[in-house]
Amino acid sequence: MPEKAGKRRISLVYFDAGGGHRNAATALQLEIERQGLPFETSLMNLQEILDSLDVLRKLTGIRIQDMYNHMLRSGWTLGSTQLMRVLQLVVRLYHGPSVVALEKYWQANSPDLVVSLVPHFNRALCESFGKAFPGRPFATVLTDLADFPPHFWIERQQQYLVCGTDFAVEQAHACDHVNGRVYKTSGMILHPRFYEPDPPDPAAERVKLGLLPNLPTAIVLFGGYGSWAMLEILDRLDQSPLELQMIFICGRNEKLTKALREKKTRLRIHIEGFTTKIPYFMALSHFFIGKPGPGSISEALSKRLPVIIDRNAWTLPQERYNARWVQENEVGVVIGSHKEIVPAVNRLLQAGELQRFRGRAAAIHNRAIFEIPRIFEEILTHPSKAS
Repeated sequence: MPEKAGKRRISLVYFDAGGGHRNAATALQLEIERQGLPFETSLMNLQEILDSLDVLRKLTGIRIQDMYNHMLRSGWTLGSTQLMRVLQLVVRLYHGPSVVALEKYWQANSPDLVVSLVPHFNRALCESFGKAFPGRPFATVLTDLADFPPHFWIERQQQYLVCGTDFAVEQAHACDHVNGRVYKTSGMILHPRFYEPDPPDPAAERVKLGLLPNLPTAIVLFGGYGSWAMLEILDRLDQSPLELQMIFICGRNEKLTKALREKKTRLRIHIEGFTTKIPYFMALSHFFIGKPGPGSISEALSKRLPVIIDRNAWTLPQERYNARWVQENEVGVVIGSHKEIVPAVNRLLQAGELQRFRGRAAAIHNRAIFEIPRIFEEILTHPSKAS
């Protein structure tokens, strides 16, 4: 495809293991276009480029990213730390062939800047782009709050890093990345729709959903495929004396959506399947219940919602720091299992507590989606920093 006159080409690298990486890449592309910056952006699905090297697909016919998504949908995350080590070993074993395949791709597409929004493969991405076009900048935007385990996001190599927390910046410095190549943003990437105005009358909007106008409202969200844990959460809160109502977002899990709709409960509930209106439903809520994913936490906080999340042996290793971050910033409650959901909600609903937690959430001003395009502009204006 011929390059547009006067525009620098940026390749945004994602894959579909979980929805966060594609969502971040798409959000950045939209914001770059909205700001009218002189860039031509393209999205590159890393899985498609490296399909021929996918060991799991050769053995079973199933892509690694599809297996990962099935694990999330099914809740098969116990032992994920060990699986992560195996995956990192496979990535290292296939590093050479990966570099060859990626170098061919860069030569055919000739981007001025490559931006990775994926973990695991940043060594291969950086090395291949450096071979194809020496001196052109490579950047990694962490879509997690921290680099865990080591070499998940951050490698010791000449590149730029964009980090959303002070802790991630410290990790970058510990890997010998200097200030000129490490950028700190005010948080994680959120879709621009999270910055649109809230409904002027949330109470009236709750009534439209069959809810009471002023009762404390929880939004329950476990990613794009939901979680069967949502049934347990409903059961436990339904059997408690707590007065609240709930909005369940089930994503693409049609069986879960059906099961929740068939439940008989004393609580008022509203159930949604897949929707792009997450900001709307969050604006009608008072607090969030879900998994400790960086995207979910950041979305909730952007709508001033304190979070209730869990951290246990089933928690993905890259998400375990998030629970610590929530506690350190006093923006929610961390539980060991959903057996603790009733006391956690009870704590939030104590006199003054919900207001206090919402105030802490409101104090976090995440503008990363607006900051990062300007970081790309600075990188392309001063490429000598990458050398």
